[in-house]
Amino acid sequence: MAISIPLLRPVICLVLSLSLTASFAENEVPVAIETSTSLSDLSLEEVDQQLNNPLTSLWSLTLQENYATKTGTGANQSTSSNTFFFQPALPIPLGDKYTFTARPVFPLVTAPVPDLTSPGDFTNHDTGFGDIQLATLIGPDSADGLIWGVGPTFKFPTASDDLFGAGKWQAGPSAMIFNLGEKWTTGVLAQHWWSFAGDPTQPATNQSDIQYVMRRKLPGAMSIGMGPTVTINWTAPEGDQITLPIGLGITKTIRVGGTPVKVRFEPQYSIIKPDSFGTTWNFRFQLTPVIPSPFAR
Repeated sequence: MAISIPLLRPVICLVLSLSLTASFAENEVPVAIETSTSLSDLSLEEVDQQLNNPLTSLWSLTLQENYATKTGTGANQSTSSNTFFFQPALPIPLGDKYTFTARPVFPLVTAPVPDLTSPGDFTNHDTGFGDIQLATLIGPDSADGLIWGVGPTFKFPTASDDLFGAGKWQAGPSAMIFNLGEKWTTGVLAQHWWSFAGDPTQPATNQSDIQYVMRRKLPGAMSIGMGPTVTINWTAPEGDQITLPIGLGITKTIRVGGTPVKVRFEPQYSIIKPDSFGTTWNFRFQLTPVIPSPFAR
């Protein structure tokens, strides 16, 4: 019996994620500054709290797998897609009070291929690289309380095929505000992009992503809650512009060898989605190993 690529992809990505995490545990890089706080000196609760902050001083490598089911009036049957993100976060302190972070996102996408001879049908699935995204933020260096950051955000036309990207150079503003409380973590990270160059045969882009986070801390470096992303395509027809998911997931921070690793599983359901074709369910699995930073304080 043949195994379809969309079903096989999460298994492959999970194996690769676990292998990469184990390699960091076995080959931990020494911290360059002797006065820096060692990762082994931080409790799992402290690591968990710091990773809730988009402007954390911790270096980390997020591996995120998203398996989505898709439906709509423009499709004759439901189908699925897969997006695997590699997201390193390597913040740099700016003096004693501020932090700069650049968060690139490298996507590997498996998407259904439309059947050009039969509208609403799909021939198969294809896999390729998507458009690389780069969000940058500058804000106060703080481990708790009210935290904010601002900066530019970019998308680059790196997709290996038009199926996986917009074919446009895009840029715009990004901003975040979070409250890291004793029991709750809440916040919003918003980004917007306009296209300004790229493939002239592809339509201009005007899109917003707004991630909202609500998580309740639990004992044992755990939390329960959600962190989905609302997407708004301002150039799409009415009824196809907004995707608004809600979710409920569990997060736990553990140690693999000497390496702290944040593990998260979060199913999400779109209560609003494009009428013609969009994501109904998204199942997210995420691993975030923490690596030593040469700038640790």
